[in-house]
Amino acid sequence: MEKLVIIPTYNEKENISSIIQAVLALQLGYHILVIDDNSPDGTAAIVRSLITEYQGQLFLEERTGKLGLGTAYIYGFKWSIQRGYDYIMEMDADFSHNPADLERLYNACKTGGADVAVGSRYVPGGKTENWPFDRHLYSRGGALYTKLITWMPVNDPTAGFVCYKKQVLEAINFDMIRFVGYAFQIEMKFAAWKLGFSIKEVPITFVDRKIGISKMSKGIIKEGVLGVLSIQWKSLFSNYRTKVKSVDPTNTAVVTK
Repeated sequence: MEKLVIIPTYNEKENISSIIQAVLALQLGYHILVIDDNSPDGTAAIVRSLITEYQGQLFLEERTGKLGLGTAYIYGFKWSIQRGYDYIMEMDADFSHNPADLERLYNACKTGGADVAVGSRYVPGGKTENWPFDRHLYSRGGALYTKLITWMPVNDPTAGFVCYKKQVLEAINFDMIRFVGYAFQIEMKFAAWKLGFSIKEVPITFVDRKIGISKMSKGIIKEGVLGVLSIQWKSLFSNYRTKVKSVDPTNTAVVTK
């Protein structure tokens, strides 16, 4: 097994079936793990109904409540390592990330020399569509602020469209990753960079969601601002390297489907 796409969900019933079908229709060997945080709109039931059709390609993990984006991805990372996937991708359910770009991220890691490939809005060729001015301001400002504080050579540190080589995730001590929202994406890239892994940005077009409700909030933005300072400060006294190679997803309540 080589390529896994992790899609965390909370109230994505309008999008989840379409995004699953779009990824698997590529017929490029991708598997999908949906991690649903007990969505009251029935997202998990929709995924469950598709599992028979996509047997061996589609998997569902249901958690007991809304536990946060970061913990969902960490759960998925542990799940993927345990099952032997070599390339693990993060992707939103709402088509902000184009499934056709998955292969570009994968190839950046497979043959392009990257350990981490980031789908980036802020490198030549990258852009956003349908964003209001305030989102541009927060995102661009946050990216510049993060680069200034951390010195990390990543132009789009909050990007959520990412491919990791398995070796990167095996090396990171997930207990050191403290943030669950806006800052989680920054901290994961920072941890990989601090451990000496190569990060490559791949230009993408990020399209604002057309269906459903955005999860962005003032609290998430605040976490990002304060989190960057905390991440840099913490790195002065400890590192992100794991002490053990074997991991299993037991840190959050879950029902396996």
